[in-house]
Amino acid sequence: MRLLIVRHADPDYSIDSLTEKGWREAELLSDRLSKLDVKAFYCSPLGRAQDTASLTLKKMGREAETLEWLKEFYYCQVTPPYLNEGETVITWDFMPSFFTKCDDLYDKDKFMHVDFMEKGDYPTLYKAVTDGLDELLEKHGYRRNGRYYDAVESNRDTIVLFCHFGIECQLLGHLLSISPVVLGQNFCAAPSSVTTLYTEEREQGIASFRMAAFGDTSHLYVAGEEPAFSARFCETFDSDERH
Repeated sequence: MRLLIVRHADPDYSIDSLTEKGWREAELLSDRLSKLDVKAFYCSPLGRAQDTASLTLKKMGREAETLEWLKEFYYCQVTPPYLNEGETVITWDFMPSFFTKCDDLYDKDKFMHVDFMEKGDYPTLYKAVTDGLDELLEKHGYRRNGRYYDAVESNRDTIVLFCHFGIECQLLGHLLSISPVVLGQNFCAAPSSVTTLYTEEREQGIASFRMAAFGDTSHLYVAGEEPAFSARFCETFDSDERH
């Protein structure tokens, strides 16, 4: 199986849709995806993901199933110790001076049980996402078994998920046994980027997911379209980029 996780194109968050640039990105993305033999499309219910998917789906004459658990992970808000009571932050926006000193946030098992993560209901919210993913993968022939998947019905199908950067980190954390907090802090998938994972069945009946590409925006570069800045922070502190 090949799993493609697609981040929505450049967003206009004020209307939960796309910017003018975002629509160009979505069109270039559709040129790329429409050339593939796709078994099934799945999409977040949020407008920016739906709009991104719409151009590909229209071009291919296809429909996507909307899955509630693919929506952005903003609803998980936590209060790390450097914030005041009542202040919250999403888990991919921790300050580096704090995050890098908290060893348990790097641990693939302990990250969700750090005190402020548990108070923010992270374990429950994360489980809802990973249960949704495992249910979807089992539908396509791969049943979760510990940290790998039983290849119940091995296949070479391509599955496409249109979603968001924050939720992508949760999905990758589960598939690759990595703390999603680390992924959110140290990785950045640009708008309209494509992350590609394949199952590898090196032992009969046992499949593990391996990431072949993360946040690929080659469909933009080939058309001379620069990737959008969204999800990144300032490259230097004295810049007027996002702080």
